[in-house]
Amino acid sequence: MRSLYPKVSIVVLNYNGKDCLRGSLASLFCLGYPNFEVVAVDNNSIDGSLESARQSFSRATFIKNEHNLGFSAGNNVGIKYSLERMAEYVLLLNNDTVVKKDFLSRLIESAESDKTVGILSPLIFARDGRAVWFSGGKIDWLRMKTEHKKELIESNFTRSDFISGCAMLVRAEVFTKIGLLDEDFFLYWEDADFSVRAKKAGFGLLVVAGAQITHLEKSEEVRKNKVYWLVLSGLLFFRKNVPNCLKLWIPAYTFLRRVKNWNDVRKNKTEINLAVQKAYRDFSKLKCKK
Repeated sequence: MRSLYPKVSIVVLNYNGKDCLRGSLASLFCLGYPNFEVVAVDNNSIDGSLESARQSFSRATFIKNEHNLGFSAGNNVGIKYSLERMAEYVLLLNNDTVVKKDFLSRLIESAESDKTVGILSPLIFARDGRAVWFSGGKIDWLRMKTEHKKELIESNFTRSDFISGCAMLVRAEVFTKIGLLDEDFFLYWEDADFSVRAKKAGFGLLVVAGAQITHLEKSEEVRKNKVYWLVLSGLLFFRKNVPNCLKLWIPAYTFLRRVKNWNDVRKNKTEINLAVQKAYRDFSKLKCKK
């Protein structure tokens, strides 16, 4: 007989999160949900964040990777561990989040009430705790970008084109059917790719307004690096997932964007413009599995 409280494994990927990891783990161990474990996967941090957290949270499982594997491969280490331990759900959670006590209970309640839903997200608030950071996502195929909806949800549930990897509750069956996160993505866009693959396999994507967390978004502190990976991974996403009706449009639009960037660099060699240029250059050399 299935338990009233399915087992949830919470995978928290950490990389130099000294300023946020402990706060995130502290909020997790205040959860009211009775059947969960925390698996903290460290991507070879050098700031002492892993050691500090390990001393403070003996209930968590800590896995240290020998290198910085990136978001997809790093999380996959935790996902594999969780599935081997018979987790019925895996929650991928950023190390710069703080969760409400009832957020996991509300997510599981929604997941259990509709077995066609494969991936769920809480309502995610920005650092100030008032502005909405994510209440659903839309993929703009023509302009090759994704958009975060940032308004409060009027109903308790809303469907979404993709679920943010910031907080992604995944039914174990989804991994069984479509595999793990695509490790061609080192950073960013892996969540959109995983969401698209899940939808193609027949799983629904849901944002649950009653489940709420706060995202401190530490990645904003290194903007040049963030822009590089957003551009490179975005190009990769559209190469992999372009609909048949846009197979000619995407390469043409990519070329136009690259010309615009070339012109931007010619006029003004800012760090951001140069980071975008490097992303285009590296993408042209990239080989990946379809």
